[in-house]
Amino acid sequence: MMRKVSLLLVGAVMGASVAVGIGQGRSFIAGNAVAAAADTYRQLNLFGDVFERIRADYVEKPDDSKLVESAINGMLSSLDPHSSYMSPKSFKDMQVQTRGEFGGLGIEVTMEDNLVKVVAPIDETPAARAGVRAGDFITHLDGDPVMGLSLNQAVDKMRGPVNSPITLKIKREGVSEALEIKIVRDIIRIRSVRSREEGGDVGYVRVTQFNEQTFDGLRDALDKINKEIPAEKLKGWVIDLRNNPGGLLDQAISVSDAFLERGEIVSTRGRNAEESQRYNARPGDLTKGKPVIVLINGGSASASEIVAGALQDHKRATLVGTRSFGKGSVQTIIPLGQNGAIRLTTARYYTPSGRSIQAKGIEPDIEVLQDTPEDLKGKDDTKGEASLKGHLKNPADAKEGKDGEEKTGSQAYVPPSAKDDKALNFAFDLLRGAKTDAAFPPNPKAAVPN
Repeated sequence: MMRKVSLLLVGAVMGASVAVGIGQGRSFIAGNAVAAAADTYRQLNLFGDVFERIRADYVEKPDDSKLVESAINGMLSSLDPHSSYMSPKSFKDMQVQTRGEFGGLGIEVTMEDNLVKVVAPIDETPAARAGVRAGDFITHLDGDPVMGLSLNQAVDKMRGPVNSPITLKIKREGVSEALEIKIVRDIIRIRSVRSREEGGDVGYVRVTQFNEQTFDGLRDALDKINKEIPAEKLKGWVIDLRNNPGGLLDQAISVSDAFLERGEIVSTRGRNAEESQRYNARPGDLTKGKPVIVLINGGSASASEIVAGALQDHKRATLVGTRSFGKGSVQTIIPLGQNGAIRLTTARYYTPSGRSIQAKGIEPDIEVLQDTPEDLKGKDDTKGEASLKGHLKNPADAKEGKDGEEKTGSQAYVPPSAKDDKALNFAFDLLRGAKTDAAFPPNPKAAVPN
């Protein structure tokens, strides 16, 4: 899949409705509609004129299909950072990735300042092993500049036959000279859930992204640890969503549901009121009410934020770490037959308390900053959704005419060794009672009413 910090997939697009006025206002509304339609057709005629002029007079014979594809890409990318056109090949690749297996390098990317920016390398992939880091900017692919390419075009260049090499030129903040990293492509099998029992009394589960296997992986992990640790010894669970760029909406709902007995998980609201949807939990807490701590940071985005927001609002879990990325929108994949598909932002999502985290992120209940290496100090923060060009404004701010409430990203560094991971060890200490905080355990009576 092309983009990750931040893809949420939902079902088919709901049909738009047309409101018709009555009485004396009707002809006025109809007249405005006719005028607007006429103006739209004039603009489409302009596109046709330019298209024909290029075909007739450009110095070299252009590829018609590429011209049209570029026009579509330009139209979609002008909307927001997460809307885009997918060629038939890209669409097929996206479908493969959501199943949890694809060919490539193993990096989640987005487009920023006309360069490909690494959101996060995927664990145990060629990119991660080669040393690619979150926040890196990819400027060249095999010597060819990325500038001028769309995100999908750049991703296509990074994909290729298994065992074939590619050289990335990377601009890294704090490093004066560009880095060249050679990576050999491989089949990327995404194991989205990893788990272990910790010290014989705590269950640790890391969710790296939300693909079609995520809920099944979570359920299996919980079952396995429940068998390894007797219920009377199990102090609770640490669910690690740090640097998880998101994924499928239905998986985020199912993962949230695993810890909840009832109540709303998330709502989505499109342009029209009738397109709003609410998703509620079903009875059955797979952790049987044991305490839960969720770890988040500046790389936790999209589906991760849905889970974190739902458990925080219901006071089912305490959030530890740093503020999340702030992607509060939903993208729908709309197939176009043999012509691929478009990824279109169709809704914003809201946590159970009715808050939009778009361009704001989710604040942890307990902030814990990591000790970063000297070469990364001041450079380990993500900029967040608010830094993306053309991002959607937070609806509350837009309504009030405010822009000041947006918040940039936050620390996304996670130490490679667990012993140096302050947030993780703080969570363990909370569960074991070695440390205390007013935010743990959360008070369910203070949860949002449902």
